[in-house]
Amino acid sequence: MLGWVGLGRYADLTGGGDHFLRQQMVWSLVAAGAMLAAMLPSYRVLSRWSYGLLVVALFLLALAYLFPPIHGAKRWFRLGPVGFQPSEFVKIAFVLALARYLTDREPFRRPVGVLVPLGMALVPVLLILRQPNLGTAVLFVPVLFGTLFAAGVRRGDLAWLTLLGLSSLPLLWTQMSGEQRSRVTAMFSQPGPGEAARAETYQLRQAKQMMALGGVWGSLWTGQSVENPAAYHLPEAQSDFIFCVLVERLGLVGGGVVLGLYGVMVWRGLAIAAATREPFGRLVAAGLTAMLAVQVLVNAGMTVGLLPVVGLSLPLVSYGGSGLVTQGLLIGLLVNVAVRPGYEVAGEPFRYVSRPAARDVAQPPSAVRGAA
Repeated sequence: MLGWVGLGRYADLTGGGDHFLRQQMVWSLVAAGAMLAAMLPSYRVLSRWSYGLLVVALFLLALAYLFPPIHGAKRWFRLGPVGFQPSEFVKIAFVLALARYLTDREPFRRPVGVLVPLGMALVPVLLILRQPNLGTAVLFVPVLFGTLFAAGVRRGDLAWLTLLGLSSLPLLWTQMSGEQRSRVTAMFSQPGPGEAARAETYQLRQAKQMMALGGVWGSLWTGQSVENPAAYHLPEAQSDFIFCVLVERLGLVGGGVVLGLYGVMVWRGLAIAAATREPFGRLVAAGLTAMLAVQVLVNAGMTVGLLPVVGLSLPLVSYGGSGLVTQGLLIGLLVNVAVRPGYEVAGEPFRYVSRPAARDVAQPPSAVRGAA
C-alpha cells in the first residue's frame, strides 16, 4: 500500500497518468498468489530440488542475453506486454541451494570447504554484472556471509574468506561497465550547496532535494513546498528512488515509519530462524532475511548518498512485477518455515561444529558396556 501511495504521488508530479500504479496493483495480486503458493507445500520439499532450481535460474539468466536490450541492459525476457527479470528469481534459488549445501557438515571439516559457497555466489554475480545490473549483484556476497555465519562457520574461516573476497575486488572492478564505475566514483564527488551537478551526480542531487522538499511532515499534510516542476524531477523515481517520493509525500516522520516497518520484518525473520531447529529451514530463513535487510539498507543508503547509486529496488514498494513476485515468494517461504519449525532427532542443531561429532569420538569400552 505504501508503494501505491508513492506511485500515486509520482503520477501527480509527472502528469503522466497512473499507468505504473494500475500495473503495480495487478502485480500485487500476482505477488499475493505467489506468497500463498510458497506457503502451502512444506519447504523441505525444496531441499531436494534446490540445486536444480539454481541451475535452471542460472540458465534463464544466461538466456536473457539473447533478447534485445532494454534501456541498454539485457536483464529481461519480453513476452508481449509482460517483462520477466530472471535475476530476481536467481536470488531465491541461490539462498535455497546455499542452505542445502550448508546443512551437510562434511565439507566443513576442512577450511577449503567454504570455497564452494563462494563459487556459488560468484557465478551469478559475474553473470548479472555483465547485463549490467550492479544493484542485484551486490546482494549475493552479504547474503553469503550472513548465511555462513548462521550456519556456524568458524570466525577464522570467515576472516580468510573475507580477505579472499577483498582481494578479488580488482577483478570485480574490471567486470563493471563504465557507467557502473562512474556511479561508484560519483559517491565521493557529490556537489556541495550551490554547486552545479554533473551528469553522473544529477540523479543523486535530485533525490536528496526531493526528500528535503517533504520536510518533517510531508506534502500530504503541509502541501507542496514549491510550484516549480523541475524541482521534483527525479529519474527512475517509480522504481529505484521510490523512497524519495515517499519521504516527500509523508515527510521525515513517514520515512522513519517505513524503515521501522522493514525493521519489524527483519526482526520477525530472525525470530523465525532462531525458533527453527531444522537446519535447512533455519538457514533458508536466515538467508532470506539477510537478503531483505541488505536490499533495504542499500536502497535507502544510495538515496541519501551514503552508498553508490547501484540501481536496486526497495522491497514491496518499488514498481516492478518480477521484484514484487520475488518478494511475495520470499515472505511466503518465511511463513512456511515459521509454521513448520521442525526438529532433529539427535545431533547438533546445525551439522557444522568446531569439534568432532560425538559419534566420531572413540569411547572407552566401559562407556560402551554401560550404554549397552
